Amino acid sequence: MKILMPTILLLPTTTLCSTKQLWPMSTIHSFTVALLSLQLFKSSLETTLCHSNYFMGVDQISSLLITLSCWLTPLMLLASQNHLTTEPITRKRTFTITIIILQISLILAFSTTELIMFFIMFETTLIPTVVMITRWGNQVERLNAGTYFLFYTLIGSLPLLIALLSFNTKNGTLHLCTTLLNQTPVPNTWTHTMWSFALLTAFMIKMPLYGLHLWLPKAHVEAPIAGSMILAAVLLKLGGYGIMRTTMATYPLPKKLHYPFTILALWGLIMTSSICLRQTDLKSLIAYSSVAHMGLVIAATLTQTKKAYTGATTLMIAHGLTSSMLFCLANTNYERTHSRMLLLTQNMQLLLPLMATWWLLASLTNMALPPTVNLMGELIMIVAIFNWSHVTILMTGLGALITAIYTLYMFSSTQWNELPSYIKTISPTHTREHLIMALHILPMMLLMMGLTLNS
Repeated sequence: MKILMPTILLLPTTTLCSTKQLWPMSTIHSFTVALLSLQLFKSSLETTLCHSNYFMGVDQISSLLITLSCWLTPLMLLASQNHLTTEPITRKRTFTITIIILQISLILAFSTTELIMFFIMFETTLIPTVVMITRWGNQVERLNAGTYFLFYTLIGSLPLLIALLSFNTKNGTLHLCTTLLNQTPVPNTWTHTMWSFALLTAFMIKMPLYGLHLWLPKAHVEAPIAGSMILAAVLLKLGGYGIMRTTMATYPLPKKLHYPFTILALWGLIMTSSICLRQTDLKSLIAYSSVAHMGLVIAATLTQTKKAYTGATTLMIAHGLTSSMLFCLANTNYERTHSRMLLLTQNMQLLLPLMATWWLLASLTNMALPPTVNLMGELIMIVAIFNWSHVTILMTGLGALITAIYTLYMFSSTQWNELPSYIKTISPTHTREHLIMALHILPMMLLMMGLTLNS
């Protein structure tokens, strides 16, 4: 409640403050909320659910994700300032209010202890995201991208709602603590398999699982910078969080369901990583890399072991910061060249040398080079999947190799090669942009130091 109430108070602050004070007030207030959210790390050290009331509580998984979503809100506001320069003040207020509503729904989704409340908040995040993509998107295709995103998620959510209602009818409650206490192994019947499939469908689309991922590149490419940041950093993790929560309540998963999903996730890791190698659009490349990383998270969480959950949570936090930073870097190029094509935005190292340093750091974390947090998360998950089946090391190893190749391809394409002839002059980088990059790298460095000291 200490975090939720200040976030809600951001709404009247944004609505009532003067025109000149809109950006400073909203950014400073959201930074204050982000710093307040750091106290949730205390909850991540405890093994049980810390309740603030009957309906809300945080544990080791949700506390980290709430902190991540709070930390990204001021960064989204900072990154969007140039994009909204020509907009009238009413639209600037509307944009800021949309971001705040999205943050409120995410905080409620991660902190609720009732599964039906989680479902409502899960669906609520759709509305501000679709508004952001369709109203402030960059290209003509933004309406098509918003429609894809909306209907993919809505169609997947209907089976989830039916599964939750049937679960409530059977157990009499959807409270997480009661569900975990009353947990009994369910017979491996066809009915239970279909019920588990319905329960996981919406989260598999949200992650997204390979084959259900067609909405993601469209949404990322057409979304404004704030939309791309929150989609990659937090909204995909909402799917992973949902899988962890529901699989904890439905232990064990039927093998008929477990095998196909795991195979699809690991196959998707290789396929989407390979697709990245032939991308010409920078934002599309970063979007497909998110699908590849989330494929590994899906495969790990389906093993339903503590080690897998630890690795999945670590990678979700690390990937959230890394992918958000990559989208911010892509946006700095786009604002100057008005193109996302890799062939038309080469040799940026010559024109923006300091930005090349941020590109290098973001690429190294995306490759999961030691001693980054990404590497620790990936190693824990690969070990957990390997313990489940030894054959999987071939797919996870190949996926890690291709990830390194396409990340180097992305870095070399943007920073080296010949400078395009049409670029004569380019505006220099701003302090605001370097601040955004620094605030992405800083948490990763602190987490890296914390994990190194603890180990």
